[in-house]
Amino acid sequence: MEITNETFEAANRRGQAMKARFPAAVAVRYDDHLARVVVSLSSGLDLAFSPQDAQGLENATPDDLAGAEISPDGFGIHFPCIDADLYIPGLLQGFLGSKRWMVELGKRGGAASTDAKATAARQNGKLGGRPRKSKGPVAV
Repeated sequence: MEITNETFEAANRRGQAMKARFPAAVAVRYDDHLARVVVSLSSGLDLAFSPQDAQGLENATPDDLAGAEISPDGFGIHFPCIDADLYIPGLLQGFLGSKRWMVELGKRGGAASTDAKATAARQNGKLGGRPRKSKGPVAV
């Protein structure tokens, strides 16, 4: 595939638009005390997340996370010890991995069994359970 001046210019415009929409990472570290990866952004915001929630980092040790590097454009973080990468705009949108990974995270959260969840289920059951969906148009 040949890269023309037109496609090159279009790619530069897309890159500039991306820089306008998302802050870049300026620092990344693993915080032992919080057990979180902390990403400092150019906007002044610090983003922290559990490595177990991020695809590719779920089995990482603190030593694996300590040598993280920021990509030149500031939109990526690379963990060389485990050859894992994260995309900053995706993190800001709440995505810690692929769609399949996010579904698994949701399943884990939904499968959590707590006393509060059990109590809520019992109360809902006393009220007749989940309401049935209507089969036709609803008159207002």
